[in-house]
Amino acid sequence: MSTEFNRDKLKLKSVKDRVSKVDSSLLFRHAGKVNSVEFVRSLPDILAVKDMKKLAHALIEARNMEASRIFMYGGHVIKCGLGPLLVKWIRNGTINCLATNGAGTIHDIEMALFGATSEDVEEGIKDGSFGMWQETGDVYSSAVNNAYNSNLGLGEALGTEIIQREGNTDISPLSAACEAGIPVTVHPALGGDIVHPYPQISWEKLAKAAEKDFDLFGKRITLLTSGVVINAGSAVIMPEVFLKLLTSAINLGNSISGITAASFDMIRQYRPLNNVVFRPTRVLGGDPVILTGHHELMLPLLDVFLEAEEDNNE
Repeated sequence: MSTEFNRDKLKLKSVKDRVSKVDSSLLFRHAGKVNSVEFVRSLPDILAVKDMKKLAHALIEARNMEASRIFMYGGHVIKCGLGPLLVKWIRNGTINCLATNGAGTIHDIEMALFGATSEDVEEGIKDGSFGMWQETGDVYSSAVNNAYNSNLGLGEALGTEIIQREGNTDISPLSAACEAGIPVTVHPALGGDIVHPYPQISWEKLAKAAEKDFDLFGKRITLLTSGVVINAGSAVIMPEVFLKLLTSAINLGNSISGITAASFDMIRQYRPLNNVVFRPTRVLGGDPVILTGHHELMLPLLDVFLEAEEDNNE
């Protein structure tokens, strides 16, 4: 029985031969002009509807005040087709900072450059092919090396890589953020992403780029007074990173208050609720917002409420 574990000998396959669950036909599409005001007015003004209105209003107000509008997300947000929606929010100024985990970047890269993502994990486990994709590794390693050589954060390096390879920036939050000149930070858990076993990925270089993003995200958190932070679909990584950076920002003498903090997820989970929503708003003042449901429904619904809020202000 073999007990060898030499990652230099891993056998990578081509994504061109992979069966993926998500392609461009499943992505978010803007419906054009709809009567968002009348739709929102038709809803019962209670519970989640009131919370959605509160969040939409807070985002518009924060934009007017040039406060931070932070969107933290996990890979599922991109995997379920919402990359184009985040691009829309980047371009119209709804959000001015993105922060994600490693999975969020992998699905972004694969959609933007290869037009499909989300493999069949169970089938891949059978023969050891899960996550073993040559093209994904090539893109990621190139970005990591560029980050190291040019002193870039991981998010900027990945977004730049997509642009340079002429990927679809209309569906890629990573590249759209780079084009718009707003921070996009990446916070990987070493060993947790499909690219981490690849021999061409240097953990040393990856960690250096991630550390730069950690500091960049912290700087954006110092501007969170009267701002908004949203966590969508990250159960552990982003809530933990956010809490560490929030307390670090305060420790360094920054006064932060009046936060609107929101959690979007399919179930209510400990860290998003406590680390992002409850603890910061209780201590620093502000409004907690909890919206439970599927991302592919709830986030586009927020977009409708934002359009209604914009129309009401005209």
